[in-house]
Formats: sequence, structure tokens, C-alpha cells
Amino acid sequence: MAENDLPLFVYNEVEIGEELGSYEYLLTQEMVDLYRRAVDDPDAVFPTIAVKHDATSLSLAYDDQTGSVNAGNEIDLYNPPVPGKKILVTGRVHDKYTRREKPYLVIEATATDEDGRLIEKMRTYQLKKPEELGKKWHPQG
Repeated sequence: MAENDLPLFVYNEVEIGEELGSYEYLLTQEMVDLYRRAVDDPDAVFPTIAVKHDATSLSLAYDDQTGSVNAGNEIDLYNPPVPGKKILVTGRVHDKYTRREKPYLVIEATATDEDGRLIEKMRTYQLKKPEELGKKWHPQG
């Protein structure tokens, strides 16, 4: 499906528990090596956190023209991914709420390998009104 064919993201219409896009990719040794260099740790074992599983899942399901600001992340790491294995990522809307009159969306992405081993669960908290950021420092009028 072309990006233009995706439904427009409308915060008030998105439902908690809603499935988002899913996809798979091959984790290569080159990806592992690049991640290890980037974090300056030759033994780093979770390069999947650099892949943006959460944002990709949302972008596969919706044309999100509202933008967002990352307000936080939580990640549970279970098994180190194995280079040469396919990684399957599934996404869903974990939660949404309003705090201080601002809408937040929580996206959960779950990664498993081709053998069914759970790799990680990542939850990303997004402020869905990015224009609100900085207003307290730059009040109007």
C-alpha cells in the first residue's frame, strides 16, 4: 500500500489495543557491528533498539501529519537477537491519555525472531501536539 493510501492519523479515533503495522527484517552482522560502534561497546547485544520498531509500526498503519515529540521510552529486553535471523515486529496502541490538556499516545512494539524467541517489548510515549513544546518559554502576547 502506498503511503498516500494510508488513513490519516486522527488521535480521537485511535483505539487502545488497536493493531498497527507489522514487518520483518533480517538482522545482519553488519547491523550488529554498526550498532556496537555507535554505542562504543564492542559487546553490545541488543542492536534492535536502534531500529525504531515503534515509529515504523505507526507509519505502516497511518499517515501521521500531526507529528509528535518523544516523551519517553520503556523497553523490556528478553533474549539477545542473533545475526542472520529474521526479526518480526508487531505494533499496537498500548495506551492513550491526556495530561495537562495535552494528548499522549503510547505505542508498543514487540520483536520476536524467526524461531519465536521474544527479543524485546518497547513502549514509546508520544506527545501528539508538538506545537505545545516550548510554549512555557515563549508565551504568546
